[in-house]
Amino acid sequence: MSDDTAPTRVAIACQGGGSHTAFTAGVLQEILSEWDDESYDLVGISGTSGGAFNALATWYGLLTGSPETAVELLDSIWDDIAVSGAQDRWMNTLVTNISRMDSAGFAIPSVSPSQIPIPEVGKQRIRTILERHIDFEEIPDICQQDTPELVVGTVNVNAGVFETFVNEDVTVEAVLASAAVPNMFEAVKINGHYHWDGLFSQNPPVGDLMNLAPDRKPEELWVIQVNPQTFEGEPTTSEVIADRRNELSGNISLNQELGFIDQVNEWVENGKLPAEEFTKTDIHRIQMGKQYHCSTKVDRGPDFINELRELGTRRAREFIETK
Repeated sequence: MSDDTAPTRVAIACQGGGSHTAFTAGVLQEILSEWDDESYDLVGISGTSGGAFNALATWYGLLTGSPETAVELLDSIWDDIAVSGAQDRWMNTLVTNISRMDSAGFAIPSVSPSQIPIPEVGKQRIRTILERHIDFEEIPDICQQDTPELVVGTVNVNAGVFETFVNEDVTVEAVLASAAVPNMFEAVKINGHYHWDGLFSQNPPVGDLMNLAPDRKPEELWVIQVNPQTFEGEPTTSEVIADRRNELSGNISLNQELGFIDQVNEWVENGKLPAEEFTKTDIHRIQMGKQYHCSTKVDRGPDFINELRELGTRRAREFIETK
């Protein structure tokens, strides 16, 4: 029998989506600022691509300090990701415009990221930012039996399966692999296999969070979703079609995993699964609720990043007020 006085076990899953995951940072910062250990017990946090940056920063900040530490860490990482300097602004405008033209159907020359050096410069920048704020060598030492599970999602290009990296296996290479969008970055080699962006598989990873020991299984799953779930009307122009297709592809795996949780919940309620081994998990989605063009997923403009973080703060506040 569950202890009604015990804090509710919560897992948080952070969807990937490039710069749009600055929204997720705002959500997490607001949640952390209101976090109450007597009410909630964080048992796990997962992320893919930009969502992995946020999951890692939150997890690392909590384990090495406090919720306030995690809030500051999220701020610092996104401040560094945002554009700074004239050359960076020029490059950001170029990349964003090319993305918009490509989605609109313009004939943009297709160049492999392996053929030009610019993508690797971008990847190295991300590595530098992450290593500036996260001591990856410290991660194995802070992983304890009762610490929250950290899960980073990737896809194994060679094996053709999704692959997650958990706790002490989360290296800077794993996080870079999770953000390695194939048409933008070269694959990242880990343990003899090449890995791409986890958007192809689990976006975000949910299964690992549900496979925890019975006394650690989440009673609530909070999904921070950057891709809109619904769409009004019919997509007709090339841009809108490409935009909606991008959103749907990012939601397919998530909806499949959440659908399975709903099925398990039904089996638990009907007594088809033993309650001492299986826990009913309530699913809550914290959604962006605002439509942005898919090209803005590569936009690192400071004003845009701040707009997304502020939106995340508002959506989190709305969510907290309903709890």
